[in-house]
Amino acid sequence: MPAFILAEVDVTNPELYKQYAAQTPDSLKAFGGEFIIRANPVQVLEGEWNHDRLVLIRFENAQMAQDWYNSPFYQEIRGIRIQASKGKILLIET
Repeated sequence: MPAFILAEVDVTNPELYKQYAAQTPDSLKAFGGEFIIRANPVQVLEGEWNHDRLVLIRFENAQMAQDWYNSPFYQEIRGIRIQASKGKILLIET
């Protein structure tokens, strides 16, 4: 069953975040991850939205998503993301 990584992101250091964003696609390749949404900004139609960016990544299954997140490559660039932004990352199984 497909699984998704959903990230709500507030970028605090745009230049540093660009370094992270440039490397993320390569980190996904070995795990079959693909961007579904990589949007900035988000238009609110109802309710409230207080984040800079929304990202949705599709994986074949939850294990592949977890393997990507825990991979040495992603963990290395994750450090850049943590320095450059604040947010939430969720794993959603369908």
